[in-house]
Amino acid sequence: MKSQLTNKELCCSILCFLLGMLLFGTVLFATLLITQPSHIIVYVMNNVDNIATVAVTIFVLSAITFTYFWFENKQVLAKCTRILEIFILFSITAVISAAVGTYVHPVARPSSFVAMMLIMLFNRRDAIFLNTIYAIAMLVVDRYSNYLLTDLVYVSYAGFLSIFCSGIVAIFLFKSIKTRVGSVMSAFVLLLPVLVINAAILLPNTQNITLKYILTDFLLYSVLDCIFSVLLFFFLLPVFEVVFKHLTPFRMRELTSENAKIIKMLKNNALGTYNHSVVVAQLAEACAAAIGEDPELARAAGYYHDVGKLKNPEMFSENQGDVNIHQQLTPELSVDIIRSHTRDGAKLIKKNHLPDFLADVAVEHHGTLPIKYFYAKALKMSDGELRMGSYSYTGPTPTTKIAAIIMVADASEAATRSLKDRSPEKVEALVKSLIEERMNLDQFADCDITMRELSIITMTIVAQLTGVYHSRVQYPKLTVSNKKR
Repeated sequence: MKSQLTNKELCCSILCFLLGMLLFGTVLFATLLITQPSHIIVYVMNNVDNIATVAVTIFVLSAITFTYFWFENKQVLAKCTRILEIFILFSITAVISAAVGTYVHPVARPSSFVAMMLIMLFNRRDAIFLNTIYAIAMLVVDRYSNYLLTDLVYVSYAGFLSIFCSGIVAIFLFKSIKTRVGSVMSAFVLLLPVLVINAAILLPNTQNITLKYILTDFLLYSVLDCIFSVLLFFFLLPVFEVVFKHLTPFRMRELTSENAKIIKMLKNNALGTYNHSVVVAQLAEACAAAIGEDPELARAAGYYHDVGKLKNPEMFSENQGDVNIHQQLTPELSVDIIRSHTRDGAKLIKKNHLPDFLADVAVEHHGTLPIKYFYAKALKMSDGELRMGSYSYTGPTPTTKIAAIIMVADASEAATRSLKDRSPEKVEALVKSLIEERMNLDQFADCDITMRELSIITMTIVAQLTGVYHSRVQYPKLTVSNKKR
């Protein structure tokens, strides 16, 4: 978590908030073209005070939002794209809501769409806060713009409560949803708070309640509210995933499928690295789940941590046959090739417009560790001492718990392959020695992983690796033919 902003980041964040606020305000004003297409000039002249009230409200809410992130999550302020993403989401939803409210019915506006998107793009606390800000903004717009509701004041309150309450339900519900089918089924759950709110506010304020009114203005439009929310979620989430490089559960499953571009390249050009990455992903997923981190995020990081080896796959032992090319190279050249795979991996990930988190793990998973094999080889060839830094990875060290997990899982999987005795005791001693070595070299200094979590990671990796590389029964040397059947 970022604790401080540089002066440049602070200035950029303030500028982005002003631009986002201007965008949102412009979009709200532009929605008048949808709701008042024929006499917009007359409308503006007669409602200058109300429009000014909406503008001031947007400014105040934007300032509150900036203050919230200043105290709660400076990581959002550090990236201008994250700030603009919020206002773009609000603006798109405002336009869609205006269109649905004008041409369908105000009750049919997608009240939980913003919350669905927010919980996929932000953490839960931020999603709840931003959903509340959006609900307040829409209440003020409904009450003071007066372009949708005319004399139906109570509809604006129903809209506010629907956005807030169904949004809160969506935030807690969607956090545990990992499939698109589950997202569809959630529409039925989201319908409950919408129906309750509309029944509590709309029905008492309706003088002539008929069966037609209940089936259309109340039930049908409430159902359309949830349907529009889910449909918009399916349509726009992939756009936000790609444009803003988000790793949602849906996106992570796409990136780790065998049909993903880079995964397919690994299988075709570096099969040994691919098999190694599959096991590391399995280890990382189990470790992340054990210490309360996102297991699917760790799994995706495991698949992509070594993709830099695609540049020179034959230079890495898991992809070599009987010939080791490094025997013909100097230790210095070999070290340059080996350690460059972290940077090459980050470049490849960014080139394919994949999330920055994967690039960060790719470049951090070896930290500043020495490449001991070539350092020892160079020592034998030299007369004096050598600087170990010249034979080490360039870093940086892991900055997240998942990057630390990948560092340990990567080394443990590779080292376990070389063990002749893969009993749980031997594997545990190996993993503990690897973690201790990295602690002595301050590889975990930049992430907030604890000793307890490292102990849990150790036992999890041991259990997983002994399951992967378990011993088998020795088969007898017996030739069987059809005559002996």
